[in-house]
Amino acid sequence: MQPLIDHARGFGHRSAEQSKELVRLAEGQSPQVLFITCSDSRVVPALIAGARPGELFELRTAGNIVPPYASEHPTSEAATIEYAVEVLGVSDIVVCGHSHCGAVGALVRGDDLDAVPAVRDWLTHATPRPSGAAEDPEVAEGVQAHVLTQLLRLRSYPFIERKLKERQLSLHAWYYEVHKGAVRAHSAETDAFEAL
Repeated sequence: MQPLIDHARGFGHRSAEQSKELVRLAEGQSPQVLFITCSDSRVVPALIAGARPGELFELRTAGNIVPPYASEHPTSEAATIEYAVEVLGVSDIVVCGHSHCGAVGALVRGDDLDAVPAVRDWLTHATPRPSGAAEDPEVAEGVQAHVLTQLLRLRSYPFIERKLKERQLSLHAWYYEVHKGAVRAHSAETDAFEAL
């Protein structure tokens, strides 16, 4: 923890150019992309996408799950997605799964999660249960299928459906390979995840 504290102490002491950037950020944000990914500490959206502060609006959930839309019982995730689309006007949403995902791996293997009931209950939002080889440590097939399911879930949000019809929004499915640092994107033409 101490290295993080030391860095935080020095963070505000920047060059004049860096200080100008921070002042500019205080004036507001206008990201073009909502980046939905897993809470996994090995997945760093800004690092993966080469984004600077203010360029990505991030939503991180266990297993990059997009919960079902329910206007009568809104979730934090739905509020974040709605804000990104309706207020910030993002033009693109990326759902990015990753190799070696503990959440998707648990689903693929059918792990007993009774010891972590909040995790178990959260993962019920991942229906249908992703398929894939239970012995694959990368859980590539399961994660890729799961990402596509989350894109379908996004399409069920009324404001997303409207923006898609108006051609004001595009959805993207990505798969990040933690062990390689490589990103694959789903191609509608080939129905496969291909190198960017």
